[in-house]
Amino acid sequence: MRRSTLGARLSSAVATVATLSAALLVVGAPPAAAEYKKGPGIGVALQPYKDPPREATEDWLGSYLVNGKQVWCVKFAFKEPDTNEVYQPGDVLKTKYGAALDPVHAADISYLLLRYADTKDTAESAALAHLLHQWTAAPRTPADLDPAINGFRTIAYNVPFHERALEEKLPGAMRTVAKLKADATANHGPWTPLLTKPTKPQVIGTPDTWPIEVRGAGGSGVGKVPVKVVLTDATSGGKTELTATTKDNGGPIALEVVPTGPKPSVSISLLAPADQPVVQHAVEDGTQSVVSTGGEKELKAAADTTAVTAPGQVAVAKVDEKTGQGIASVSLKVTGADKATPAVDQDGKPLVGADGKPLVVVTGADGKATVPNLRTPQEVCVTEVAAPPGYEQSYDPNNPPSACGKLEPGKTVELRLVNKPNVPTVPQTIPAGDGPANAAAVLDAGGPSTGLLVALGALLLFAAGAGTALVRKGRGPIVVGRRMRKDWGH
Repeated sequence: MRRSTLGARLSSAVATVATLSAALLVVGAPPAAAEYKKGPGIGVALQPYKDPPREATEDWLGSYLVNGKQVWCVKFAFKEPDTNEVYQPGDVLKTKYGAALDPVHAADISYLLLRYADTKDTAESAALAHLLHQWTAAPRTPADLDPAINGFRTIAYNVPFHERALEEKLPGAMRTVAKLKADATANHGPWTPLLTKPTKPQVIGTPDTWPIEVRGAGGSGVGKVPVKVVLTDATSGGKTELTATTKDNGGPIALEVVPTGPKPSVSISLLAPADQPVVQHAVEDGTQSVVSTGGEKELKAAADTTAVTAPGQVAVAKVDEKTGQGIASVSLKVTGADKATPAVDQDGKPLVGADGKPLVVVTGADGKATVPNLRTPQEVCVTEVAAPPGYEQSYDPNNPPSACGKLEPGKTVELRLVNKPNVPTVPQTIPAGDGPANAAAVLDAGGPSTGLLVALGALLLFAAGAGTALVRKGRGPIVVGRRMRKDWGH
């Protein structure tokens, strides 16, 4: 690079040029003396060209500090900028000779400037400067490298010459050059941001993972990319706004999102390398043009989903009214509050059995049954389908036992259904002799039946007749109502 002299500096009219958006344009009079401040980098042997200035003793492979910003030169062999150099708005970066850059090289430059423009590492800075000159000042023909016919305006960048000089001054420098080239090849733009929402509705208050990726032109993940995240109806780490960074190896950000409302959404934005880097041109002719960030473009992505409340469950106990013990193998229909339509599962679908009707559960050996994973809030009822054996007497098919309760998020509703056991019947037989007219009766809790009374009356009549016969046979006739009795047999 050539060092400019004070006499060739800017005219006073130039001092009114507007400030560049990249903060490279500074309005004001030039300083009394030119000041040059280099950033990280290394000076190497000067590549020969025609009529170099006397003060030119080396080629600087590194950055410069201009108007407080670290910048990179892209017109090889032009004079270096001082710290207050005035720049005007630039345009798309082209080669030193005004031709369009190779699209791949343009994408590589944009990426490397986005990634390494603020580096403080000497080797990285030297490698970046070397690549910038290599891609922007490549010789069109071998004649462009001839120092006998080319001054600073037309001399091309001699890559082999500078590789040898750079490695001599900084052993291992070419490994850094290879690293940056490989990084650019793998990760240059255009980038594509990817935000993936969960496939199922989230549960309010329960975290789920939303992967965030940034993919390069080759389809692989780009690492170390800061991504701004804004959440609605949700938080991540207790925040609604944060910045997360993709993994060093290009792996995705595993963003843990906790819904706080029914419609959680996530928006992301990031700065990606521009398709074409932007150059800033010096007002003074013959001074280096520079790039800083290469130009960026903002990329955005957004996604939303739904969130439901935490599920609830129903725990049913079917018990004997007298003993309090559980009744096993009782079928119970699970419905909504109307006792007809199915209850709603956590996925929002009706809770039905294989027949498409409201689900029926059966109590276990302990008389209990559980219905988990139900949508909340909702009212759920369980109704006995049929009376279990031993409980038929009190069962009314038109009004079967049932119980209802309201489900709240994450809670269990306990329902209890009671069955009254049957009243046992006790058979009782009363002997009435050996003849065919013998009678039998059954007593129950309501007293003797009509048939029993008739049988008892017949039995008494029979007994009275038999007694008379016995008297007549043993003692002779007895006349009732007369005072005199005649005895026989004496």
